[in-house]
Amino acid sequence: MNRARVLIVDDEPDLCELLSITLGRMQLDSSAVHTLRDAREALTQGRYDVCLTDMQLPDGNGLSLVEWMQTAAPETPVAVITAHGNVESAVKSLKLGAFDFVSKPLDLADLRKLVGQAVKLAGRDIGAETAVITAPRLLGRSKAMDDLREMIGRVARSQAPVHIAGESGTGKELVAHLIHETGARRDGPFVPVNCGAIPTELMESELFGHRRGSFTGAVADKKGLIQAAEGGTLLLDEVADLPLHMQVKLLRVIQEKAVRPVGESREVPVDVRILSATHKDLAALVAEGKFREDLYYRINVIEMKVPPLRAKLEDVPDLAKAILARLAKRSKTAVPEIAADAMRVLATYHYPGNVRELENMLERALTLCVDGRITAADIQVRQTPVAAVAPVDIGEGALDEQVEHIERDAILKALEQTRYNKTAAAKVLGITFRALRYRIKKLGIE
Repeated sequence: MNRARVLIVDDEPDLCELLSITLGRMQLDSSAVHTLRDAREALTQGRYDVCLTDMQLPDGNGLSLVEWMQTAAPETPVAVITAHGNVESAVKSLKLGAFDFVSKPLDLADLRKLVGQAVKLAGRDIGAETAVITAPRLLGRSKAMDDLREMIGRVARSQAPVHIAGESGTGKELVAHLIHETGARRDGPFVPVNCGAIPTELMESELFGHRRGSFTGAVADKKGLIQAAEGGTLLLDEVADLPLHMQVKLLRVIQEKAVRPVGESREVPVDVRILSATHKDLAALVAEGKFREDLYYRINVIEMKVPPLRAKLEDVPDLAKAILARLAKRSKTAVPEIAADAMRVLATYHYPGNVRELENMLERALTLCVDGRITAADIQVRQTPVAAVAPVDIGEGALDEQVEHIERDAILKALEQTRYNKTAAAKVLGITFRALRYRIKKLGIE
């Protein structure tokens, strides 16, 4: 089998020699060029599995090579060698499409990890990659889903931090999992962390770990969730819920690629890819001073938006059939038939709870249906179908109905935002718990 080839683009002979020796010990062949012009010529005339480029070159900036390669040599992962502490250039290189970056003075262990992952990514069979990305777990034939699959394929070829935005129930964690599984870290762990579910007083210990005796109850050393993701991917779900003091600590982890467990005097190196997700507007939280701007720019190098279900209603039939098949398998029953009237209801509803709500509706329908056939009577919707939300003539009672529609929507969103905690939802809405309970009963909300 032919050895992988690495192109080194740097005008420092000593650094080129160091890189060549290091790569040779990894059983990799390497060639060195010293200018942007020579790099473009080499990449045009031959195939390389990885490219390592310095930022400053005699005839220009390494970032221009990164940008050029996205169209001229998109199959070759490119990593940028940056000056120590030059965070802005490193982030810019990732935005332009670089696989990753490494800072001077070079840490050879980090370099070997980076190159190993890049070679693994470059050597993968393209057909196999497509098969994974289009796996049944990401269903839908709409343009919105095609665009999402394409984006997953592109960001999987990078180590850049990705922020996944989308409403509750759209499948943000599934998207994160697919990015992990189709990337170079797929053999490493995928560790999802719900930042909103960890009590504030335990968050530092859970994320960073602790040493025995560092606080009352710390009877043994404990590895944190960040270290548990070593060599793989860490998903910070509901990242907007991180307290400000933890945002500072997380920023340092990303910048220094190291964590300091509670009670430990030194930092421990970590090699993880950071993905984050939330249904909240992070930019708005930054403007309000509730989320650190510097952390926002570090985790939001690439932003992906997962479309709500109402934006791709043509996918509902495929989703419904797949969900029912899974539910039937779990309950060890036959897969039910969906009557035409039931499918019409499903295909015209606007799903404030997105795919998660569709699954809940179908689980209820599966329980209620008779003779293995789901009809419209088995489908319980909690709001007006999309087709009926169009402008209407204001007649007797129409205004009251529209007000109730808006009120119901606001209550449901508040309940979903607070994970159906009615006390917390009342605070979000600015009403008393008793008033919320009355409205829930009045509007027939389950």
